[in-house]
Amino acid sequence: MKKSLLALAAGAFTFGAAEFVMMGILPQAAHTMHVSIPTAGNFISAYAIGVCVGALMLVFGRKAGPKQLIIAFMVIALAGNAFSALSTNAPLLIAARFISGLPHGAFFGTSALIAKTVAKPGKEAQAVSLTVTGQTVANMLGVPAGTLIAEHLSWRLAFLILAGVAALTIVLVLAWVPQITPVKDTGIIGQFRFLGKPGPWLILAAVFTGNTGIFSWWSYVSPWLQRVGGYSSGMVPLLMMLAGFAMVVGGLAGGQLTDHWRTAGTAGLGQLFSVIGLALVFLVPGNRVSTAILTFVVAFALFFISTPQQLLLAEAGKGGGELIGGAAVQMAFNLGNAVGSMVGGSMLTISDMDYHYPALGGVPFAVVAVALLAVYSLRYETHTDALERLQPVEV
Repeated sequence: MKKSLLALAAGAFTFGAAEFVMMGILPQAAHTMHVSIPTAGNFISAYAIGVCVGALMLVFGRKAGPKQLIIAFMVIALAGNAFSALSTNAPLLIAARFISGLPHGAFFGTSALIAKTVAKPGKEAQAVSLTVTGQTVANMLGVPAGTLIAEHLSWRLAFLILAGVAALTIVLVLAWVPQITPVKDTGIIGQFRFLGKPGPWLILAAVFTGNTGIFSWWSYVSPWLQRVGGYSSGMVPLLMMLAGFAMVVGGLAGGQLTDHWRTAGTAGLGQLFSVIGLALVFLVPGNRVSTAILTFVVAFALFFISTPQQLLLAEAGKGGGELIGGAAVQMAFNLGNAVGSMVGGSMLTISDMDYHYPALGGVPFAVVAVALLAVYSLRYETHTDALERLQPVEV
C-alpha cells in the first residue's frame, strides 16, 4: 500500500507544483512575457480552466483501468510542462498552462479511488490524505525551489524539472500501483446520476466559493509578501516553504479528523480558519512577522479541507460516478482558483495596487463556503457513528 501511495503522491507532487509554482514565479514570468502582474494572473487562470475541461476525460475513459488512466494523465502533464518551458510569448504560455491543467482533476479523482481501494478499513481518509501530501510537499519544497530557480536561473527550468518528475511518476506507477477493477460502467449519463441530488451541489458550491475566496489573495501572495511584508524577492522562497509546511500539516490533520468526525464538519472548520486568516490579511497593516503567520494560517486551511471534500464527492458518486465525483471537486477547486485570481486582480486595480484588498474581495466567498458546509453537515451528517467508532483506552 505504501509504495502505491508513494507513486500517486509523486504524481500529486507534479500537479501541485505545476499549479502553485506560478504564484511564486509570477513576477519573473510577467517580465519575460512583457505583461503586467494582473494580466499575468491569466497564467494561473489558464491552468485552472484546463482542470475544469480536462475532468471530462473521465467520461470517455470510464472503461479503462485506474492504473492506465493515471499513466495517460502523467503523459499529458509531461507534455504540458515541457511546452510551458518552451513558450516564447504570453498566448503560448497560456495555452501550455491550459494543457498542463487538463489531467489535474481527473488524476486526483482517480488517485482517490485507488487510495481508498488499497487502504485498510477505517483508514480511507488517511490514505487519501497521504496521496494529497504529494501536493502539499510540492508547495513546501517544489514551489520554493521553483521560485529560487526563477530568481537565480530561469523560471523555464522549473517547468522542465516538472516534466522530468512526470516521467519518473510514470515509471513508479508502472512498477508499484496494482491493477484495480474499473468502476461500474453505468454509461455516460449514469456517471452523472448522483448530481441529481442536492447534497453534491452543496459541496461543489462550497469548494468553488471557498477557493475563490482564498485564491483571490493567494494568487498574488508573492508580491504581497514583498510589498506588505517587506521581504526581498530572495526571501519569498523561504516563505513559500513555510506555506508548504502549513499545507502538509493541514492536509494530514484534516485526514486524521475526517476519519474520526463529520466529513463536511471538518471541511467547514478548515474553511472557517481561512475566513479568519483572510480578514486579518486585510485588517492588519502588515510586517514580517504578521505576514509570515497569516501565510501559515491560510495555507493550513487550504489543505485542511482538501481530503474531506474529496471524500464527500467520491462517496456521493458511489455506483459508477466515483471518478467523476472525485474529479468534480478539482473542477470546482480550480474554477474557484480561476475566478479568485480574477477577483483579486480586480481588487488590485480598484485599490490602485493595494495588496491588502485581494483578501477583502475573498472574504465574502469564504463566508458563503462555511455556511454551505454547515448546512450540508446539519442536513446529511446527523448520524456520524462517532459513538460506534470510539475505542477503549486502558490506563
